[in-house]
Amino acid sequence: MVIKSDGVINIFDSKTYKEIRSFQVPSFVAATLSPRGTFLQTYQRQSSPQEKNVNLWSVETGASVYNFSQKNMSKTTWPSILFSSDEVVACRLATNEVQFFDPSDFSKGFVSRLKVPGVAAVQLSNLPGSHVATFVPESKGVPASVQIFACGSDPSSQPLARRSFFRCSTVQLRWNYGSTGLLAVAQADVDKTNQSYYGESKLSYLTTDGSHEGLVPLRKEGPIHDVQWSYAGSEFAVVYGFMPAKATIFDKKCNPLLDLGSGPYNTIRWNPKGRFLCLAGFGNLPGDMAFWDCTEKKQLGTTKAEWSVTSEWSPNGCFFMTASTAPRRQIDNGIKIFLHNGSLYYKKMFDKLFQADWKRESADKFGDIAQLVKSVGSLKLEEAKSQGQGPKSSQSAAKASPANPPQKPTAYRPPHAKQAAAAKAELFGGITTPEMSKNALKNKKKREKQREKKAAEADSSS
Repeated sequence: MVIKSDGVINIFDSKTYKEIRSFQVPSFVAATLSPRGTFLQTYQRQSSPQEKNVNLWSVETGASVYNFSQKNMSKTTWPSILFSSDEVVACRLATNEVQFFDPSDFSKGFVSRLKVPGVAAVQLSNLPGSHVATFVPESKGVPASVQIFACGSDPSSQPLARRSFFRCSTVQLRWNYGSTGLLAVAQADVDKTNQSYYGESKLSYLTTDGSHEGLVPLRKEGPIHDVQWSYAGSEFAVVYGFMPAKATIFDKKCNPLLDLGSGPYNTIRWNPKGRFLCLAGFGNLPGDMAFWDCTEKKQLGTTKAEWSVTSEWSPNGCFFMTASTAPRRQIDNGIKIFLHNGSLYYKKMFDKLFQADWKRESADKFGDIAQLVKSVGSLKLEEAKSQGQGPKSSQSAAKASPANPPQKPTAYRPPHAKQAAAAKAELFGGITTPEMSKNALKNKKKREKQREKKAAEADSSS
C-alpha cells in the first residue's frame, strides 16, 4: 500500500511490483490493509454526523463491502475492524458490545454480538482468532477490568478469565501465538508514590483456560518499558524498572527462565525463529543494543545504534535493522543492518528517510539458522587451532609471555606534571632524569638535610 498526499491509495503486488488497484479517498486520515491483503480499511473526516466515514474496500474488486460511522479515532480504536491473522474472524468495537462479522460476506452485517457494558478497547487473538480480550476502564469507584471471551459465544456468556485493576486509565493487550495467553499492561497516569513522572504500570497475565490470573512477579520497582511474546508463544520477555532497567524472560507459567541483566534498555525485539533476541534502548536513550541467544542462554555481542526510531528483525531471523527516520529526526537519517550477533553488516544514509520496513514473508519459508551458527563457530575454532605449532605446553607458554605485548596508549600529561613525576622518581627511587628544575633541586636538598637532622637527634637520644 502506497499513500499519496492527494488522497490516492495505490495497492501493489510485492512480488511483481505491479499495481493491483487504485483508490481515490478524499479527506482520509488513516488507511490499513488486512493481514492477508484482502481488504483495505480507510477512515475519513466527517462532513456531517450521519456520514459513514469508515469504509472497508475489497482490494480485488475495488468496491466498498462495508461502511459505518465513527466519530473519533485513536490508537486504541484503530483499525476499527480487527481481523485474525488468517482473516477467518473479524470484529469491531461498538457501544457496550463487540460485534462479529463473517469475513466471506460483509453484506450480512454483524452475525453475532458480545455484550460488555462500558467496554473501551478490544483485542482479537492472532492465530487462531478464537478469543477476544476486552478492557473496561474504572468508573464510579468500580475498578477497571480485562476479560477474555470465546469468539461467537452467547451475548450473556461469562468471561473465561478476568482481572481487575485499581488506578488504571489505559491498557495494552498482547496475545501470544496460539491464543492461549494474554499479557495486560495496566497504566495509570499518576504514580501515588511520586517515584515516576510517567505514572505507574503493572503487568498481569491471563490464560484462556483460567489456570492463571495474576501479576507477573517482577523483581524491580518501576514502569513496564516493553513486553514481547516469543514467536512460539511459550515464553515472553519483559523490560521493567527504573533505570538501569532490568530484563527477564519468563515461561508461560510466569517462572523466570533467563535473566538478561540491567542497562539503559526500553525495547525488546524477538526474531521470527524465536532463538535470538535484541535488547535495546531507543527513543530518549543512547541506543545501546545487546544480542542474546535464548537457546544457549548467552550474550552474543553488544553494539550501539544512536538515534534509532524503528527497529525490526528480518523475516529469516538473520539480520536486525534499525532506522533513523523523519519527522522524529530531521538529520542523520539512515538505516543500519546488523547480524544476529550484533556485528554491523550494512549502513546507508539518506537526506530524508520517512519509513523503512522489511518485505513481509512467512518465517516458515526459511530454514533454521542454528546450523549456520554452529558452522561459523566451528570455523573460528579450527582457525585458532591451526595457528599454533608444537605441543600445547609451548603454545600456552607463548600465550603467557608474548614477544611483542601490546602497548597501551598513555594519557596526555602537561609539562609541570612531567617535572613533578621526575622529581618523585628521583627522590623515592626509580628512573632518574638527566635534568631537574631549580625548585626540584632545592626541595631535594631540604629533604636530605631534614633526614640528616632526624638521624643525628636519634643518635644523641640513644
